[in-house]
Amino acid sequence: MSKNIFAYLAVLALLTAAPLGYSESLPLERAIRLSLSHSTGAVIAHADVQRAFASYREAHDSYVPQMVVGSGLGWTYGYPLSIEGSAPALIDAVAQSMVFNPSQRQLVNAAKMDWIASTLQDKDQRDAIIQDVVLTYVELIKWESRLDWLKQEDTEAKQMEQAVAERLQAGIDSAVDLNKAKLTAARVRLHRAEAGGSADVLRRHLSTLTGLPVSSIQIEAETIPALPPMAAEEDFSAKAVAASPAIRSAETHSLAESMRAKGEHRALYPSVDFSAQYARFSTFNNYTEYFPPGTFQRDNATIGFAFKVPLFNASQRARAAAADAEALKAKKQAEASRNQVAEETLKLQRAAEQLEAARDVAQLEYELAQSGLQAAETKVESRTGTLHELADARVQGAERYLQFQDAEFEYQRVRLSLMRATGDLENWALRRSAATPLSKP
Repeated sequence: MSKNIFAYLAVLALLTAAPLGYSESLPLERAIRLSLSHSTGAVIAHADVQRAFASYREAHDSYVPQMVVGSGLGWTYGYPLSIEGSAPALIDAVAQSMVFNPSQRQLVNAAKMDWIASTLQDKDQRDAIIQDVVLTYVELIKWESRLDWLKQEDTEAKQMEQAVAERLQAGIDSAVDLNKAKLTAARVRLHRAEAGGSADVLRRHLSTLTGLPVSSIQIEAETIPALPPMAAEEDFSAKAVAASPAIRSAETHSLAESMRAKGEHRALYPSVDFSAQYARFSTFNNYTEYFPPGTFQRDNATIGFAFKVPLFNASQRARAAAADAEALKAKKQAEASRNQVAEETLKLQRAAEQLEAARDVAQLEYELAQSGLQAAETKVESRTGTLHELADARVQGAERYLQFQDAEFEYQRVRLSLMRATGDLENWALRRSAATPLSKP
């Protein structure tokens, strides 16, 4: 009986502990799609689009008659006066709409342009989220691979420290040699702490973006597509200006402000409104006392058009002048946005070229350091080299590895920013398959 109870408890412990350590594979494409549907920035941008569309519908529906049905009941002393502009009535129905209004037509067009601009801002926010996810994913891979490498380095540094300590006791090495070995081990521990902290922060950020628990995220480096080749003669600035949703949004907003300014000016033009009203009067509001006998009618209706011709409106002219200033400001902001995107893209292109060369240099230095380390190991094995030469070669190799890894990530970071600027990031990140994954040291 006790054996059965023990087996039951063991199985129960395994079943309850399994979900705690459960990790879910998270390819890059799935991380991006989860972030696009879960990220607060994406939700806010989509809400802005809905708000802009509702504003456009509000302006457009001014031409649709607005109908209100109510009642104007009230006690009357003397002649029946109006209640909120209408005679007291049991039932009161009013319908109103615009028929011809040059100002409102321009305001409707401006609201439509604002709606289009908001959709472009939503596209820009979508690109920003994709870039954030990809950079977080790539950098997390960098730190996790560094952690795996540092574990081995930590073991070797401890072994070296122990060997030097034994040689010190044997009178072969000095206390300075032991301190050097301890310093090397301390540096490895420092790098491990840095890598572990950075990985934890990035994993938390990826969890916030995707909505997945931190403990369940398991990234896959092979799901990152290879970076496309970069032609040096390609005009990335012109491509970015043509593809940038931020520029198109600014230009569309400038067009909206121009239309809005025209609408303010055309508010001084004549307009025509439609109006209709029906009212059923009561018999207790003294109507019969002020109408000749037999002329009072309880059911009354009016339908017609209201013509308005503005003659003088100084405040409207001032409002139109302010709208002209806003339109000029939006136009210059669109020009500044175009120039800024062109300059930043050119900087990214030149930085990518420089970082590619720096990465190649760091890779060659790392390979040379690895060759020196292998040579030192061979000398130690053949008893022609010293332990300190091996330790120095290992330290130099570790430094070159970290420099190469940092140079590789900086190059990837700038390339991804350049791809976002030219509008190629989403197609690259969300394509189904890639021939070669993104390289990692």
